[in-house]
Amino acid sequence: MIENIVHYFDHIPSLHRALIIAGGITFFWIFEGVIPLVGFSYNKWRHASINIFFTVTTIIINFSFALLIVKSSDWVVLNKFGLLQLFQMPLWVFMISGLLLLDLVGAYSIHFIEHKIKWMWKFHMVHHADTHVDTTTANRHHPGESVFRAVFTMIGVVVCGAPIWLVMMYQSLSVVLTQFNHANIRLPLWLDNALSWFLVSPNMHKVHHHYMRPQTDSNYGNIFSVWDRLFGTFNYTPVEQIKYGLDVLDGSKDERLGFQLGVPFDKKIKTDY
Repeated sequence: MIENIVHYFDHIPSLHRALIIAGGITFFWIFEGVIPLVGFSYNKWRHASINIFFTVTTIIINFSFALLIVKSSDWVVLNKFGLLQLFQMPLWVFMISGLLLLDLVGAYSIHFIEHKIKWMWKFHMVHHADTHVDTTTANRHHPGESVFRAVFTMIGVVVCGAPIWLVMMYQSLSVVLTQFNHANIRLPLWLDNALSWFLVSPNMHKVHHHYMRPQTDSNYGNIFSVWDRLFGTFNYTPVEQIKYGLDVLDGSKDERLGFQLGVPFDKKIKTDY
């Protein structure tokens, strides 16, 4: 069974990867209409258009880095380099350990760094600028931030010693899970709390999108919540107390593409909030 999964992700067609992105957004978009967390009074299509623009730029940048990531993966496997290559282990242990490590190095760490280094934070502010967080917000990243994340993905591959099937599996899960935890859906509280012990649940991630600290500087996890709990960056705030956006930005401009693209370069915008 696991061998079949490995084989699939080792040869996953580009069409399937595209369907995962499009299918996830479509599924959670529909689900948001069934059990919405917040009844937003906004134009859902207009809101989605800017976020889909940033999704497309993210895909383009990731595609540009694809060959480097593949070559890096081939090199670590060939040379037995990286943490996963140090020990022999059952395939299922290798898979789970690899997913956790890729999440730590390639996602949690860069997310944490973006919140601590001011010039990087200016790029990440575009993601936090969304005042109507829903499933389309998942890939709302300024092209500059997409480059940061692609570089750290490659670093994660090298540090972890991840074969390409593991990288493809992680990226596929990452797409679906980030669409899930950004989705404007209300799960039963007991279910959301239970999920948050292992995965980044919708309520857990909504805390990260609060407009001010300390909530904004918490819950950095991408797929797994274990890193936030381990490193003390987990925060529980009831979703009823959450207000989206950033208090240093004009919330009326979160859907203005030109303004958002210029945020990292606008010296008038404060980095302290």
